[in-house]
Amino acid sequence: MTVEEFEEFYAHAVARLTGQLYVMLGDLHEAQDVVQEAFVKGWNRRRQLDRDGQPEAWIRTVAWRLAVSRWRFRRRTTEAWRRGGAPPWVEGPEPDHLVLVDALRGLPPQQRRTLALHYLCDLSVDQVAAETGLSTGTVKTHLSRGRAALAHRIEDPRGVRPRTEDQRGAHPRTDHPSGEEASGE
Repeated sequence: MTVEEFEEFYAHAVARLTGQLYVMLGDLHEAQDVVQEAFVKGWNRRRQLDRDGQPEAWIRTVAWRLAVSRWRFRRRTTEAWRRGGAPPWVEGPEPDHLVLVDALRGLPPQQRRTLALHYLCDLSVDQVAAETGLSTGTVKTHLSRGRAALAHRIEDPRGVRPRTEDQRGAHPRTDHPSGEEASGE
């Protein structure tokens, strides 16, 4: 069966086969899924389907077997849940965790990955470089830029604001608005 012949066979048979499997399974979405999956498997066997002379029967049989496999999988999963019981209850994430996740989403993917590997997975800079294929200098750059970006996106719970570029070079005792030295107390 050529590509064109298979496409024509698909166009003429997909609705009929989906209807047949729908009647057999009682679930339209399941019928659509297994018929599509059967056609995908049939695509790789186009020449064999042509020799057998009954490609529609082959697709229908494969779709039925796929549905049965899915049923068995669901049944085994259900039985495993019954035997083992539900997993222990886990408390949901705290609001500050959600803020962190949201702030991380705003970073470029490689920077986000680098921060996660270093701070959450507790990998060294060298280990992060080895895992990501980046140089150690690039890892350090991602970490530095990521921390800076997060400092502007996440509010410090202590009420401390991140210093701006202008403030970074200022001496803490001479940055008083009047220009006078601030008291050390």
